[in-house]
Amino acid sequence: MKWRTILPQCCFLLVTCALTTFEAVPIDIDKTKVKSAQPVDSAKIEPPDTGLYYDEYLKQVIDVLETDSHFREKLQKADIEEIKSGRLSKELDLVSHHVRTKLDELKRQEVARLRMLIKAKLDSFQDTGIDHHALLKQFDHLNHLNPDKFESTDLDMLIKAATSDLEHYDKARHEEFKKYEMMKEHERREYLKTLSEEKRKEEESKFAEMKKKHENHPKVNHPGSKDQLKEVWEEADGLDPNDFDPKTFFKLHDVNSDGFLDEQELEALFTKELEKVYDPKNEEDDMVEMEEERLRMREHVMNEVDTNKDRLVTLEEFLKATEKKEFLEPDNWETLDQQQFFTEEELKEYENLISVQESKLKKKADELQKQKEDLQRQHDQLEAQKLEYHQVVQQMEQKKLQQISPSAPGGESKI
Repeated sequence: MKWRTILPQCCFLLVTCALTTFEAVPIDIDKTKVKSAQPVDSAKIEPPDTGLYYDEYLKQVIDVLETDSHFREKLQKADIEEIKSGRLSKELDLVSHHVRTKLDELKRQEVARLRMLIKAKLDSFQDTGIDHHALLKQFDHLNHLNPDKFESTDLDMLIKAATSDLEHYDKARHEEFKKYEMMKEHERREYLKTLSEEKRKEEESKFAEMKKKHENHPKVNHPGSKDQLKEVWEEADGLDPNDFDPKTFFKLHDVNSDGFLDEQELEALFTKELEKVYDPKNEEDDMVEMEEERLRMREHVMNEVDTNKDRLVTLEEFLKATEKKEFLEPDNWETLDQQQFFTEEELKEYENLISVQESKLKKKADELQKQKEDLQRQHDQLEAQKLEYHQVVQQMEQKKLQQISPSAPGGESKI
């Protein structure tokens, strides 16, 4: 059950063995000192989306493998290197036929989903004559050569893909946030260009004032330091700061009681610090930046505490971190407002890229507009021809009636 719960949360199949090799130390907590909290039913906790494009497939494979007692037993005895090297994947050959059948069906569904995505993408560009099956090789989390059977190769590829993707997750996130900040500044400058000199000065003054107001916040404690954890202990947990105990703190914030602090449980510890800097009611506070600040704090603590790099903090790792000098005497924490994420050169390069993209989009829009006008012109021509044809038909009908029914003497028509 543990590896099923933690894997989607951490996106690392290679750390699942660690979940069964450590036991949480029993800790007696004086419940009378703790603020009333809602009991947590771990069975009801839904694992968050990993952010991987094969997230649902990953979770479904985990659910099925968990039902096989043999595989679960082997997993409990495996070490990280055995999982990472792919040796554990060989055990898939020994699972029950019922489990293999379910895995085969999951793979067929995933292949069908990927084919549908490929077809939709290619059809949007009106490409024809392309082998959609061959394009499946671009996906590295399954064996495309055998789209009908889930083999040990598939499990091995799924493990390695999830491991690789998550190793680069934070780096990719940094780049995306940098682009976000550059886009904000680009749009601000473009807006200023549309204003008169007087209005532009007013807007610049307002911007400087808002920036100053945002930077004027209380001191933010270093994430993971004793001061930061004691503040959570006192304000969130409602306990006496003089009674601060790392073991008890760990137990309190191990929400699902699995013996680990995962990334989501760590991120929850920084809410008090973030509230010092960000308020959704304030115009000058950007909530996107607040979430980036939270992720930076989590990333920093993981780098400092998670010694085996499995994206989970054990009690042992946590207690060792509290013995370090950095825990008692940390450096000042620089918030996002104290940092510069891009240079003027990088901004100009980004703006040039935007300009190129806008030019391509404009060219495409112009082509589409021309096509629209051509189609409209053809439509008008067809409508004119249709009207002309209708008029000719009416004239022929009238002539036909006149020939059949000439006027009789006295102004009456003969039938």
